[in-house]
Amino acid sequence: MPDDFWGNAVFSVTPTILLGLIFWFAMRAILRADRAEREAYTRIEAEERARLSEPGGDSARVAVKPDPHE
Repeated sequence: MPDDFWGNAVFSVTPTILLGLIFWFAMRAILRADRAEREAYTRIEAEERARLSEPGGDSARVAVKPDPHE
């Protein structure tokens, strides 16, 4: 361990700064992944809505299955 004041100060603060940076990078990655996933889900949902709303789309071919418990 360093014996002078500034050496001790740097030695004491460095682990906190490093852990803060690691936490910041991890949270940033999580938030970016969440944002990308939400954008992809929104895009897929819009494509599905457009596909089902077009004439002759899959909505015309969807058959209602009878309830086997009736």
